[in-house]
Amino acid sequence: MTEDLGKSPDKHATPRLDELESGPWPSFVTGLKRLRDSEDKPYAGMVNDLMGQLEHSYTERLGFWKGGTVSVFGYGGGIIPRFSEVAEKFPESKEFHTLRVMPPAGFHYTTEVLRQICEVWERHGSGLIAFHGQSGDIMLQGTTTDGCQKAFDELNEMGFDLGGAGPALRTSMSCVGAARCEMSCYDEARALRTVINDNLGEMHRPALPYKFKFKFSGCPNDCVNAIHRSDFAVIGTWRDEMKVDQTEVKAYVAEKGRKYTIDHVISMCPTRALSLNDDDTLDVDNKSCVRCMHCINVMHKALAPGDDRGASILIGGKRSLKVGDLMGTMIKPFVKLETEEDYQALKDFGREVIDFFADNALEHERIGETLDRIGLPAFIEALGIDPDPNMVRHPRTSSYVRTDDFTEEAEKYFVRKGLRPDGKAQAAE
Repeated sequence: MTEDLGKSPDKHATPRLDELESGPWPSFVTGLKRLRDSEDKPYAGMVNDLMGQLEHSYTERLGFWKGGTVSVFGYGGGIIPRFSEVAEKFPESKEFHTLRVMPPAGFHYTTEVLRQICEVWERHGSGLIAFHGQSGDIMLQGTTTDGCQKAFDELNEMGFDLGGAGPALRTSMSCVGAARCEMSCYDEARALRTVINDNLGEMHRPALPYKFKFKFSGCPNDCVNAIHRSDFAVIGTWRDEMKVDQTEVKAYVAEKGRKYTIDHVISMCPTRALSLNDDDTLDVDNKSCVRCMHCINVMHKALAPGDDRGASILIGGKRSLKVGDLMGTMIKPFVKLETEEDYQALKDFGREVIDFFADNALEHERIGETLDRIGLPAFIEALGIDPDPNMVRHPRTSSYVRTDDFTEEAEKYFVRKGLRPDGKAQAAE
C-alpha cells in the first residue's frame, strides 16, 4: 500500500477487513468499527489505529505485535502486554495491553456491575471487552501501560482482582451449577472459591514451570470444558442408581413414539445400559452406566442423577504443547463434597498437586505432560493415592498379562474399600 496511513488523521481504509463483514455471520469488524466511530469517546483514535495495523497485517500476512513486561503495583501477572512493531505508522495503538480480570464464581453479575466495568474501560481502555477467555477471565482488551494501573485501581475498588497470566495458576472457571441447574452434583461456586482463595499467591506471583488451571463442572456434561482444558478438573457425578420416573418415561414414549425413543435414547447409550420394556417402562443397568448424560439430557423430566452425589477429580487435561491433546486422567473416582471437611480435603489435595507440579515438571511443561513422562504410578505414589481400577486411561495394548498375583491384589483392594470379596459392603461391627 502506497499511502502513509499513520500520518492521516482520517479513518484508515480497511478493504480486507470489510470483506469479513460480507458473510452471513456477525463479524468482530463491525464491533471495532462501532468503537472507532464513537468520536466522542477517548478510545476512538486507538481503535482506528488498531484497525489500520490489523489491515496492514492482512496485507503483509505478518503479525506486528511483540510482548514485553507490564504489571501493576504488587502483582507479577494478570496483564498480557502487546507493543506494536509498526508504531510509527499507527501511534495511537502502539500499546494495546489486555487485563485479565477474575469473574465471580459461576459468572453471576448484576447489570449495575456490568455497566461499571464498561465505564472503567471506556475511561482507561479501548472499550473492547470479551466475556470470557478460556480460563474464565473477563478480557479487557486494549490499553496503555499507564492505563493498566488506572483501570486496575478502579476495578479493585469494585472488588475485582487480576487473574493469572504467564507461568502461574490461572483464573478458574465453574459452571452456573447449583445456582440454577438440576444436574448439579455439588456446590461448584464454593469449590472454586475454596481452592482459588487458598492459592492466590500462585496466581499473582508467577513461579510455576508453566500454567496450571482448575475448572469445576457440576455434572458430566462438563459445560466449562474441564476434562480436556484444565490441569485439575472437578466433575460432578453420583455413585448410586440413576433416578427414573416411570410415569414420565411413559409420557415421553407416548409423545415421541417407541421408534423415536429407541433410535434417539436407547440405541444412543454407549454401553447398552438402557432397555425399553413392552409396557413402555425403562430398565437401567446402572453398573454399566458411564455417566455420558445423553439419556438424562434428552429425557430430563423422566431421568435424573442419583442422590449419592459428589465429584470425580481428573488431572492433566490440555491442548497441544510438547505432546498432543490430552484428556484428564482419572485420579480420584469419587469424593464427597458436602461438609466443611470435604471442601478442606479438596483444597488440600489441590495444594498437593500444585506443589508436585512446581517441584517435578520441566520448564514449559503442563502437568499432563509430566504424567505422560514419569508415568501414573510414580504420580500417585508421590501423592499417597491408592491405585484404583478406575484410573485406567485406555485399554491395554498388550494381550499378555500375569494373573498369578490377582487374588492377593484383589484382597488388598477390597480391604482398602471396606468391601467383602464378593464386592459388597461389609456389615458394621
